[in-house]
Amino acid sequence: MFKSALFLLHFHFLFFAISSSSTIIPLPSTLQASARNQSWSSPDSSFSLSFVPINRSSFILAITYNAGNVIVWSVSNNGTGDSVAVDSGGTFSLLPNGALRLINGSGSIVWDSATANRGNFTVGKILRSGSYSLSLDRSGDLNLKWNDTVEYWSLGFNSSINGNLSSPRFMLRSNGILVGLDASIPSGMVNMAFSTDYGEGNDVFRFLRMDGDGNLRIYSTSGNSGAGNVTPTWAAVTDQCRVFGFCGDMGNCSYIDSNPICGCPSQNFEPIDVSEGRKGCKRKVELEDCPGDVSMLQLEHTEFLTSPPEASEQTFIVGIVACRSNCLQSGSCIASTLVADGSGFCYMKTPGFFSGYQGEDLPSTSFVKVCGQAVPNTPLYRDTSEKDNNLRLQVVVVVVIVLATLLALVAVVTGFWCWFYRGSEKSGHISAKYELVDYASGAPVKFSYKELQQSTKGFSEKLGEGGFGAVYRGTLPNRMVVAVKQLEGIEQGQKQFRMEVATISSTDHLNLVRLVGFCSEGRHRLLVLAKLMNPKDQRYLSLASIRGTRGYLAPEWLANLPITSKCDVYSYGMVLLEIVSGTRNFEVSTETDGKKFSLWAYSEFEKGNAEVIVDKRLAEVNSEQVVRAILVSFWCIQEQPSQRPMMGKVVQMLEGVIDIERPPAPKPVAEVTSGGTTVTLNSNVSAISTYATSTTAPSSSPSL
Repeated sequence: MFKSALFLLHFHFLFFAISSSSTIIPLPSTLQASARNQSWSSPDSSFSLSFVPINRSSFILAITYNAGNVIVWSVSNNGTGDSVAVDSGGTFSLLPNGALRLINGSGSIVWDSATANRGNFTVGKILRSGSYSLSLDRSGDLNLKWNDTVEYWSLGFNSSINGNLSSPRFMLRSNGILVGLDASIPSGMVNMAFSTDYGEGNDVFRFLRMDGDGNLRIYSTSGNSGAGNVTPTWAAVTDQCRVFGFCGDMGNCSYIDSNPICGCPSQNFEPIDVSEGRKGCKRKVELEDCPGDVSMLQLEHTEFLTSPPEASEQTFIVGIVACRSNCLQSGSCIASTLVADGSGFCYMKTPGFFSGYQGEDLPSTSFVKVCGQAVPNTPLYRDTSEKDNNLRLQVVVVVVIVLATLLALVAVVTGFWCWFYRGSEKSGHISAKYELVDYASGAPVKFSYKELQQSTKGFSEKLGEGGFGAVYRGTLPNRMVVAVKQLEGIEQGQKQFRMEVATISSTDHLNLVRLVGFCSEGRHRLLVLAKLMNPKDQRYLSLASIRGTRGYLAPEWLANLPITSKCDVYSYGMVLLEIVSGTRNFEVSTETDGKKFSLWAYSEFEKGNAEVIVDKRLAEVNSEQVVRAILVSFWCIQEQPSQRPMMGKVVQMLEGVIDIERPPAPKPVAEVTSGGTTVTLNSNVSAISTYATSTTAPSSSPSL
């Protein structure tokens, strides 16, 4: 059974203990810090609300996931985000008016939910963690803000919903889906976000938490794994350096591998706290105390984050020289950023707070006022010893050898190209790099991010969106029309990513889209997904449409749900049943009483007539193996992905390593037309996109 902490954002999740009629906490009720065995438990005892000791005389009030002893929430200070402690005389009360109140032993109120006479979490409430806050507005938008003013992330209901909603709220479902709820929506519920382990695992605990680094995350942990093994499976802001103020005032965020680190812009600055880089930096000499001239420190590949509200008088469309000089000459400007994305926007920063992001892939250039001469940061290493010099020499030798090898390879390839295409009038007008795509061995081409920006006209024509990013239409210089998929949420290193690209490109199949090339620059991961078209039909096909063989598509493809490996399990089950029976699964005939073959086969199997399912053309069969294969096929074609086994389990069942229990009956199906192609679809699949049924398998189901 899956478990999760259900957060209707902020105080509402405190009522998890009274979410079932079988568990009632009467009004009023009180917990005492001195009573160590006193707690309020959830209906299934997975969660408990109690006082947790931090030392002999201090206690915090927290919700704990009991199986892993994981604290998922505690009463915290709105200003700092630190947990609020009380002494041994402290109490926590659920008052008759619906308010929740934490009182110290002295009688002073240290925290109040402000939910008196409301009975529920309402729009306008705020969940805080330090300087960051999460709020829900009337239009159903979740907003992350810094200092209650700068909004740097937002997640809302479907864009087709206009106007205010009646009572919007959010909830994390047990299968890892973050859903939006409102009575005014026809379906009542909209899927908003998915954890990376959506619908997978056994006895998984999931919870949503507002972290101190300004990010909102879904976490997962197995209840049987012991304490502390918590893994983030979704983050609101995938690029942590995009969280406004993550490195404090005048601090720069950058990455070492995939880990965000904080530093100062240059040696003209120093950290406020050397032991905590996130507290920001300060000038060694303030501008008002500068005895000489003020200069502009130029920072390449650096952007000072600009998030609403941004005053219109601070935004200009100028070149890089003017962006620098205008700030230098203005007494109200302390820094500026030129966003080199073609817009020409120059953002001026006034005294107050600014947050920096520095990375080798950022096209922006920024400037900061400093006293005297600008002193860049010290390189990461210096050649201060003979060992370092020898190491550098070795690196140079290796680089020279690699370059020489590459040049020789390029010469061979160029010679082949010239020999093969000599006399072609068009060969001089098309880049050799793209010709290799058409005629060489099929090796994928490495594109730069800038090249793909140009080919897709700035990613302007969106074809569709899949589980890991959006797909855009593009045209290469050789006029080849391609689809470019911009991967999101992929945390692989370049080596692992390129290995996967090599594997994909080496796969050749009629029904697989050809991989032309890829881009791997910093955090940018893109795939270039081409398809040969019939010359008689030059219409472009949408990559967002459903494609597959009739009768073998899993219901998830047609229900706007994430596609997992369980889809392949479904298709495998259909093929396995067809192999055993020698009959197409979507065919109906008088022999099957007018039913789809898979439904008819199950009904005959229930009657004990397994032999009528088997292909009559088979001369000799092993009845035990046939029954095993039929049972496995019925398990694989279950409608709910959670009821289908993993492929490793399928192999064990087919090999007879484990026993197979009797599977539930397949659901009836209906014919649905999508994009001009008829496909089979379970009769209640249209509701899956707005209502996820229970993930608990029937009592007769084996533990798969």
